[in-house]
Amino acid sequence: MTEADALRWIAELFEEPSRPLTPDVPRSALAAWDSLGVLTLIAALDETFGIAVMDADIQRFTTVGDILEILRRNGKLAS
Repeated sequence: MTEADALRWIAELFEEPSRPLTPDVPRSALAAWDSLGVLTLIAALDETFGIAVMDADIQRFTTVGDILEILRRNGKLAS
């Protein structure tokens, strides 16, 4: 998966398909990245990529780049 593909996936997950995302977009800029969005992200990472992440870990994410980094660390995103 390329970074552009991952950014589109994240945008769709957080219902931001008309807004292009970049790694530096803060969590606070995405209305759907709330407590329910965290659960959605955890489930999507597991179901789509087989990546298990704990709620406490994702709560520390502050930008879209943090999601990209977990994909990268798990070999799901091309470097």
